[in-house]
Order: sequence, then structure tokens, then C-alpha cells
Amino acid sequence: MAWQFKPTVPIYIQVVSVIKSRIFNGEYPPGSHLPSVRELAQEASVNPNTVQKAFGELEQSGLICTFRTAGRNVTEDEELIKRCKEDICRKYVNSFVNEMSTMGLSREDILSVLDDIIKSQTEKEGGL
Repeated sequence: MAWQFKPTVPIYIQVVSVIKSRIFNGEYPPGSHLPSVRELAQEASVNPNTVQKAFGELEQSGLICTFRTAGRNVTEDEELIKRCKEDICRKYVNSFVNEMSTMGLSREDILSVLDDIIKSQTEKEGGL
């Protein structure tokens, strides 16, 4: 099944995001071999050059390593993976807190909203 892309964000950035999510959630564990450019391009229904560009971004960040004859692997540096994941989390939370502050919500209001959302998610999904 083809991936769903947002028209306002470059596709290669969205491919990077999907691969990062798969690394962070353990679908692609540290040291594991990644699908080839062609395999991922076919899965996402995108041009292989788009996946190649995404792999370049991921390699530059250190999350993946390229081996000439063996393809690409997720880094074995679990600390780097953890830091990257935390950086993304902080970016989203910072954006959320800034938006809520702009709306005039206090720290307590923001924490209350977060607590309500987490409780709701826990009830729906049986845990976070």
C-alpha cells in the first residue's frame, strides 16, 4: 500500500520521517539491515532518487551507515538514536507549548490538557 504524503512537505523529508519513526519504534533495530532503495521506493510509490536523497539525510545525521557492497544499516549507536528521538520529541512539545502560551494558557492549563489527552489515549488504546 502506498504511503500518504502531505502536499506541503517535500516527499524526501516525509520518507526520512517514516524511516526515523521505524528506527525509533524498533521496527528497524540498531545494527539492522535496511530495505534497498528500490524496495522502499516501491513500497512508498516514489522515485528511487527520492529514497536515495532521504538515505543521504539519514546518513548525514548518523542514524544509518552505508556499506558499499552490503547496503545500509541502522547505526548501532543506541545513545545517538535516543538523542535523536528526544530532540524530535522536544521540538514537538516546544511547538505545542508555544502555541498554547500564545493562546493565553498557563503552565497548569497546559499540563491539564496534556494529562487529559494522555488519559484519553490510555483508555482508548490500553496504555501509552
